[in-house]
Amino acid sequence: MRLADRYSNLQPSGMMKIFQAVDKMDGVINLGIGEPDFDTEHDIVDAAAAAGKDGFTHYPPLPGYIDVREAVCAYWKRHHSLESTPEEVLFTSGGMQSPHLAMQALLNLGDEVILIEPYFGPYSAQVEGCGAVPVRVETKEENGFAPTASDLEKAVTPRTKALLLNTPNNPTGRVYPRERMEKIAAIAKKHDLFVMSDEIYESLVYRGVHVPFASLPGMRERTLTMAGMSKSHCMTGWRVGYAIGPAELIKIMVVIASAQTFGVNSLAQKASAYALTNHDAKLKERKNIFASRMQYVASRLNEMKNVKCAEAEGAFYLFPSVKGTGLKSEEFVWKLLENSRVASIPGPAFGASGEGFIRIACTRSMDELTQAMDRMEAFCKSL
Repeated sequence: MRLADRYSNLQPSGMMKIFQAVDKMDGVINLGIGEPDFDTEHDIVDAAAAAGKDGFTHYPPLPGYIDVREAVCAYWKRHHSLESTPEEVLFTSGGMQSPHLAMQALLNLGDEVILIEPYFGPYSAQVEGCGAVPVRVETKEENGFAPTASDLEKAVTPRTKALLLNTPNNPTGRVYPRERMEKIAAIAKKHDLFVMSDEIYESLVYRGVHVPFASLPGMRERTLTMAGMSKSHCMTGWRVGYAIGPAELIKIMVVIASAQTFGVNSLAQKASAYALTNHDAKLKERKNIFASRMQYVASRLNEMKNVKCAEAEGAFYLFPSVKGTGLKSEEFVWKLLENSRVASIPGPAFGASGEGFIRIACTRSMDELTQAMDRMEAFCKSL
């Protein structure tokens, strides 16, 4: 068997290597995985079961059921004052399908896409898979891991087609303030860039407010808002994402998706509509739980020898600096795992800007987080 040349040197990501190691070890507290530890609420599961009994067991409409897309529009208007119509919404097989479809629809060979470091690793692979070129813009801790206008300007070339944003951010947990977003919007308008805005963590903001990029003046027609049910409604296993964007782009994405997945699971869609409509109180409840966890873990990290951590802003990630230990991120993470049975992710898994940092996901119970911090504190003292 001969594999495709483009995959001849394919290797697992830094994140995948950690997960593969954890699977072979006992007693590990895994703070590496970005998945809520809460099960899907039972009434959401009941809604899916009821839909099945009502006959929603056939091929769904390719963009998604109309009432489900209406539920998305109502949710974003209610929570973030973002106006949209069902024709501007597409349901996808997980949140990661949205940027992939958009890239396939927008990018020609050799086009460039600006990625702001640190960034979720699969973005780069998706850009390259479309024959385009990822252009990485490094950021600094002192700027809140957000790009400066000058950094973005320097990255733009005649080949630049799009910009990919993610706020609240994975891995840093930072939330871009409105004024920073407005500067990015001005550059997008100046250079006629399309913006893919990953807002999957929109329900988890602890400092400030979530500002949909599409809600900024002049940005609705040049922005694809990407989100889903995994983080906000604890539905990772249901594999439901969605995109909100210009109807012309959505139509093309539907056609491309029809040759790949041919629609999204009918019962998962109906469960999503129920969740989007009925679970606002649960969102606030879980947000408060994550906020407490994040605050606790950040305070514990800042008490550790040679570790420094910024306050929690959004998502459920902290991105502490371990530069003071004298170890590279990769070395720190592997030693922590092997010696103390605590899993985290090395910062460079998210780009060069991540060197000197590690990602910690506060997606475990407070008891487990306490145990993990005790182990990590002892590890840092031993260095």
